[in-house]
Amino acid sequence: MTKISFTRRGLRRTGRGGLCRHGAGDGETIRGMRGRVRGPVIAAGVVLVTVVFLLPAAAAAPLPRESIPTYDVVLTLGRDGVVYVRETITYDFDRGGEHGIVRRVPFRKANRLFDVRDVSAGSSTGAPARARTMRLLNDLQITVGDRHREVRGRQAYVIEYAVGWAFTPYADHDELVWDAIGTSWDVPIGDAVVRVESPVPLRHATCRAGAPGATTRCLGVHDGRYAIDFTQSALAPHEGMTVRVRLPKRAVAVAPPHYARPRWAGTWTGSAVLALALLAVVVAARGPVPHRRAGAALAVAGALLIASDAADDVLDRGPWAFSLGDRCLAGLALVIAGAAMARSRSSETAGYAADGVRWD
Repeated sequence: MTKISFTRRGLRRTGRGGLCRHGAGDGETIRGMRGRVRGPVIAAGVVLVTVVFLLPAAAAAPLPRESIPTYDVVLTLGRDGVVYVRETITYDFDRGGEHGIVRRVPFRKANRLFDVRDVSAGSSTGAPARARTMRLLNDLQITVGDRHREVRGRQAYVIEYAVGWAFTPYADHDELVWDAIGTSWDVPIGDAVVRVESPVPLRHATCRAGAPGATTRCLGVHDGRYAIDFTQSALAPHEGMTVRVRLPKRAVAVAPPHYARPRWAGTWTGSAVLALALLAVVVAARGPVPHRRAGAALAVAGALLIASDAADDVLDRGPWAFSLGDRCLAGLALVIAGAAMARSRSSETAGYAADGVRWD
C-alpha cells in the first residue's frame, strides 16, 4: 500500500517501493532550470523591444533642422536719441511647416525700461507677414505671419521698429548698449551682420557675440566715418550680438533713462503686516465668528489699497511696471483676513441651518 503525504519540503511517497522525496535538492534544480531559461527570454525581449523602437527611426528620413542662414540688422542712431532698427531675417522652415516667426525685443532689463514702438513687418518672398505684438513680462513679442497659413522652405522677413530711452548719459559721453539679435532664438544662425549708422563719426564702437556676458569679439569693419559693420558666423541658439557705442555729448538728444520700481518693492513693514494677517486668520478660525459685513468691509478696504498702489506704477510706466509695495501688501493682508471672516461666517450659518437653528 502506498501513502502520499505533503510536507514542508515537498511530496513524500511511502510504500513498498521505498521512499521517494521531492525535497530541497530537487527544488533547487527546478529553480536553476527556470533561471537558465528566464535569462535568455529576458534578453530576447530586450532585443525585440529595441529593434521595434529603432526600426521606424531608421526607416524614416530625418527632418531638416530649422535655422537662420542670414541675419542682417541695421541700427540707425537718430538725432532725436531714438534707435531705428531694421532686421532682415532669412529663415529655413522644416518640412512640417510653421505659421511664421517670433521675435522678442526687451522693453525691460532689470528695472530699466525701453520704449519699443512703431513695429512693422514685410516679406520679400511673399510669405504672410502680418505683425502682431504682445507684451510679456520683460519682452515685446513680435509675431510675424498668419495663424491660418503655413509656410515651408526658405523665407525672408523684414522687421522694423524704434527703440527709445536706450541711450545712457554719462558726464563726458552718451552710451548705447544693445543686443541687436537677442538671445531668444531657438535655432542656430549661420551668418550675422550688425551695421551701426551714426549722425557723427564713430570713434568708439565695439561688439561682443555669444550668450549674455560673452567676451568673443565680433569682426568690425568701418564703412566710412559714420558707419561700421560687425560680422559673426555660427551663432548657436540663444546667442546674440551686443554692440556698445559711445557718442560725444550732445551728438544726439538723450532722454533721461526710465526706470520701474522693483517687482518686489515691499519693506519689512509690509511683509510683517501680511504675516500678521495670515496669523490672525488662523487665530480667528478658533474664536467667535465675527459679523459677515466686517469681513466684506475689510476685503473692500484691502482691494482699494491694492488699486491705489498699482495705479501709481501703471499710470506712470504702464501695466508691466506694477510692483508689490507696502500698500499692496497691506491691502492683500486685509483681503485675506476679510475673505476668511466672510467664509467662516457663511460656514457657521450653514451649520446652524443644517441643525435647524435659526440665525438672528
